[in-house]
Amino acid sequence: MNKTLFFNVWMVLIVLTIIVAIISESNILYTGTLIIVLSIVKFLGVSFYFMELRKSHPFWKLSVLIFVVLFAITVIILI
Repeated sequence: MNKTLFFNVWMVLIVLTIIVAIISESNILYTGTLIIVLSIVKFLGVSFYFMELRKSHPFWKLSVLIFVVLFAITVIILI
């Protein structure tokens, strides 16, 4: 993996974590939904870049995306 790409993705994940922490302490209207969406972005970043899922078979890519969508819909409905 390219070290620059690795560092950039890592920095985006750190920034998203800080944003989620700030949002969790605020009184924004859709706090839970916003946190779930940012967590999905973080999950996809970790799975595609650090677990190297982007080099895997399309079946695994699709199954991870389907899992994330179903999980997000379920959690958002239950909030």
